[in-house]
Amino acid sequence: MDSGDRGNDDGEEGQRGFFGIIGSRIGKQRGDAVPGLHTREALLLLQNYEESGQGWFWSTDAKGRLTYITASVARLMGRSTGALLGTAFTDLFLPVDSHGERQRTLPFLLTKQSKFEELPLRSAFEGDDRWWAISGRPQFDGGGNFTGYRGSGSDITAQRRSAEDASRLALYDSLTGLANRFNISKKLDTTLAAFAQQQRSCAIMLLDLDRFKQVNDTLGHPAGDALLKQVAERLLKIVGDKEMVSRLGGDEFQIILPDIEDRGKLGDMAADIIASLSQPYSVEGSRCIIGASVGVAIAPFDGLGSGDLVRNADLALYAAKGNGRGRFAFYSSDLHQAAEDRRALEDDLRDALVRGEMELGYQPVVHSKSNMVTGVEALVRWTHPDRGLISPAVFIPIAEEANLIWQLGEWVLRRACEDASRWPGDMRVAVNVSPIQFANPDLPKVVANALAATGLVPDRLELEITESVFLGDSAETSRMFTALKALGIRLALDDFGTGYSSLGYLQSAPFDKIKIDQSFVRGATEPGSRNGAIIAAIVALAEALEMETTAEGIESLDQLELIRKLNVSHVQGYVYSKPVPQDELLEHAEAGSWTIKPAGPARQRNDRFSLFRKVGAVHDNHRYHVVIRNLSATGAFIEGILDVPVGTRFVIDFGEGQLVTATVRRSKKHQQGVEFEQTMVSDGNGGLCTRHRVSPYLIAAAAQQTNSALALPSFTTTSDWKAA
Repeated sequence: MDSGDRGNDDGEEGQRGFFGIIGSRIGKQRGDAVPGLHTREALLLLQNYEESGQGWFWSTDAKGRLTYITASVARLMGRSTGALLGTAFTDLFLPVDSHGERQRTLPFLLTKQSKFEELPLRSAFEGDDRWWAISGRPQFDGGGNFTGYRGSGSDITAQRRSAEDASRLALYDSLTGLANRFNISKKLDTTLAAFAQQQRSCAIMLLDLDRFKQVNDTLGHPAGDALLKQVAERLLKIVGDKEMVSRLGGDEFQIILPDIEDRGKLGDMAADIIASLSQPYSVEGSRCIIGASVGVAIAPFDGLGSGDLVRNADLALYAAKGNGRGRFAFYSSDLHQAAEDRRALEDDLRDALVRGEMELGYQPVVHSKSNMVTGVEALVRWTHPDRGLISPAVFIPIAEEANLIWQLGEWVLRRACEDASRWPGDMRVAVNVSPIQFANPDLPKVVANALAATGLVPDRLELEITESVFLGDSAETSRMFTALKALGIRLALDDFGTGYSSLGYLQSAPFDKIKIDQSFVRGATEPGSRNGAIIAAIVALAEALEMETTAEGIESLDQLELIRKLNVSHVQGYVYSKPVPQDELLEHAEAGSWTIKPAGPARQRNDRFSLFRKVGAVHDNHRYHVVIRNLSATGAFIEGILDVPVGTRFVIDFGEGQLVTATVRRSKKHQQGVEFEQTMVSDGNGGLCTRHRVSPYLIAAAAQQTNSALALPSFTTTSDWKAA
């Protein structure tokens, strides 16, 4: 084999075969008197080595064509020795580029007539995924002419796969196959560094599963692992790029989205992810339902480095979970203060009941055809001594996380029963029960005690239960329903149609009413909407099961008209009444039958958010400080500038790079109604934000060109108005 020295071989050796050459040279080098004997012995040893599978031999002519190859290796490649002889040696292996190797290629080495050792190459033949370590040395005749190569090979498939497995374990999550925390962190660092130089944007999403712990607790960790695999599959279907999706650990995931800064698109994707992950799962024969919350941060707006971006996305995730879960939230600078406020509210909430800061309001539930009030829903309100009225959407999630929901829920139930016991007639009261309360085996006892203490007839109490209580469809859930119905109370399925719906619920649970979620109602009157058909199907199903239906969130007369046409039996919403206090309710109830005439806007309009927020209004390079009092996706109501002509165009600066062009459509003294050129989008938490933001790169460039603030487009108008 050692034939790298020139002048030791003659031209006849190429005709005598590989082993013939080897045997002859061994005999010459040893100087044996009987070279044939030692030659045969050497050949047998080499043949035994080949047959053992530990290695093999090959040789080529000067043109790189095979002149010898071990027969057993040829068979492994799916060919015979005769079929391979004369073919190019390089044809036996895949090109380096096809499997991502960074090394000098085999054709390059052969062309340069260089020796090489243990070169890893993959078989090129279909069905053969072996890896070989190939060594070879160039051969020369007595005149120094290149005659070809001789070399050896060994099977390194097992070592290669072991190394790949080790690499995979270091970079990928062993359970889901997604990138792990280390891998995605390095990828994010690299991406952000490159994008900063190219002034490109990159978004990340942090995702946390809701109610996943309950799956582990009720079905066991193997079921939880199986569920995480299904979650990963659903994420990949939406995101597409496997390398950009990672599992950070537990039930936390991270997604990198290069070159996306459109918050409309990001919001839609986040909503799709939440909707997909909230659909039921089948795990080891059990039906599981979880949810998801998403926090979104975008570079360079929300941070340039990976540490800042991840921290801010985590803050947005915390806000999404704090506002009711099953939501997404974009990062904004005020979330830092919001997190501090939330911690302070948690401390105050612990003492709110003792200090008498909680009270109940009752929103009428009205018969859709007669306009007669048949019942009310009890809604808890918190009047903070310093902050004033605080929305339940804010403090209920805090109560759940702080383990205060059981105490608060028991107070609401007892107070509602106590108030209802004073109402004349048979008007019902509905009380919401959280999944945490429903999971407590003491709930039937608490309900029974409240009824006994207040003397309320059980049939007048209705518990509203969301579909999330069906997690796992466990026997405990069925026993809870049985125990509650044994008390003689009514049960309503709340928020029907929000992502967990199943006909199986209605078949197995003894509900008396279905409450149609307001998200269906809000879009039902829009052209092309299918929500009306969905509502009609729900009503038909409820009627077949002898259940009542209530449509929530009715605010406009066209919505009410549609609901009546679809035969929904009851209506709840501002078109009839906002929640009223106990004293006002008593006045109506004592007058006998309580009938309410519907009133409200003729048609559904975009949601408007009552604000008192200072923003900037820029016109002709002048900046005015104005206050927004009402905001919708298409426009706003502002105050702060006198005598602005209709048709005047502004750039409204909401801060943090949020700019939107607006045109004055109505104007009266210091108040203007403006219409946005581009609609705003949902921020995922009940608010609005601009779809795009001005890049910090652009702001920095503009600052270098001028010594003043960012130069904004000026708009030509005949204006002679001044700040109020």
